Amino acid sequence: MNAKWSLDAMGSHVPRLRSRREFLFQAGGGFGALALSCLLHRDGLLMAAETATSLANPLAPKPPHFPAKAKAVIFLFMEGGPSHLDTFDPKPELTRLHGQKLPASFGTVITPMGTGGNTLLASKRAFRKVGESGIEVSDWLPQIAGCVDDLAVVRSCWADGLNHVGSVCQMNTGSVLAGRPSMGSWVLYGLGSVNQNLPGFVVMSDAGEPTGGARNWSTGFMPATYQGTRFRSGSNPILHLQPSAGIDPEQQRRKLELMNALNELHRQPRADEPELSARIAAYELAFRMQATAPEAVDLSAETESIKEEYGLNRPECGEFAHRCLLARRLVERGVRFVQIYCGGGSQWDAHSNLEANHSKMCARCDRPTAALLRDLKRRGLLDTTLVIWGGEFGRTPMSEGGNGRDHNPYGFTMWLAGGGVRGGQVIGCTDELGLYARENKVHVHDLHATILRLLGFDHRQLTFLHNGRDERLTENSGQIVKELTT
Repeated sequence: MNAKWSLDAMGSHVPRLRSRREFLFQAGGGFGALALSCLLHRDGLLMAAETATSLANPLAPKPPHFPAKAKAVIFLFMEGGPSHLDTFDPKPELTRLHGQKLPASFGTVITPMGTGGNTLLASKRAFRKVGESGIEVSDWLPQIAGCVDDLAVVRSCWADGLNHVGSVCQMNTGSVLAGRPSMGSWVLYGLGSVNQNLPGFVVMSDAGEPTGGARNWSTGFMPATYQGTRFRSGSNPILHLQPSAGIDPEQQRRKLELMNALNELHRQPRADEPELSARIAAYELAFRMQATAPEAVDLSAETESIKEEYGLNRPECGEFAHRCLLARRLVERGVRFVQIYCGGGSQWDAHSNLEANHSKMCARCDRPTAALLRDLKRRGLLDTTLVIWGGEFGRTPMSEGGNGRDHNPYGFTMWLAGGGVRGGQVIGCTDELGLYARENKVHVHDLHATILRLLGFDHRQLTFLHNGRDERLTENSGQIVKELTT
């Protein structure tokens, strides 16, 4: 027999005997719960339940579905569509057929500027095999070429959008239509944040506003907690970081303590309103950032040799170099996802004067990108930081106006490095002219599924319930690119 306590008529605690049957029933139920918890954890459901009951800190670190190779992502987004034909995908046949019409075997090609531009345009770039892997890289990117053995170059990417707005949106959210959570939001939702004093998802762009604006780093139908935090250009990337003049740290602390207490009183009867919890969490994060973020974004502690390596003082690339160096400092401090736009406002969009446009844009990104890879590698961070380089689509082998190229979502190049990716390899290919992806085709959904896999997630199981449906970053498709994960 076992005993538990009850109250007698006088209000005193007295033992109440428990039958053997009750004891065995409750003990058996306990063992059953252990088995159930194991099954729920295996299927990722226990984690979801724990997250749902922890609205007070939705950004708390969470385990992935299985051991991850990557812990953080830096996405270098070349907005406007860099020409794969002039950077990472040389086409001798295109050179041979320069000035001729696109062969009839390619059929009618629909591009944003119509179907009239069918005259083939050879690349003027010199390609050479570099590194131990012997991958061919354009002379426009000599610094990145020096890191080629760390790159997995995917030459067979393809997407669904013809224009920038839909294509940028798809590369960021998985859909050409607005309203879905961004990839960075999915990563933050799935993993939480390691550093509770900095945003888990940071977005940086140059002077041009990224096409589509904030929807590219928004949370869509998810709670606003997981949206990207925009850092500005220059030495003061975070607005309103410093307290008002005349308020000392002790006054600021007491003010925030009072606000937190009032917020908590307001939240308690409204526990089922995640937007409210997200807003309060944002206020609390803003206070913690006042103590932590100034150090994180201050580059003065970096050595002069590091600044020179990134090109901080070079007019052609200094702004992008600043963001790349800041990205390294952020992932070093536990930020999960950093997205850097190079050419915001579609500056890579070379419908005309391709040579001048891409000469300028490649000079802007080449040195800082290579420095970022080398710096991460020296610090032992490249193994756990996945670096992605590419735009929303590529360019056509046909000319536009005689010296430019139109949009090409049918076949283009992106590369990945670090985060468990095996470098020094080329994956897939386009046809002999570089128009269509032909072998080992990698759709945007496949790319997203693979990125989530490297972060420890089964993309089919990382879901968010919305309007009665389990939504995913990859919607209803997506295949793992095995060459990138093994």
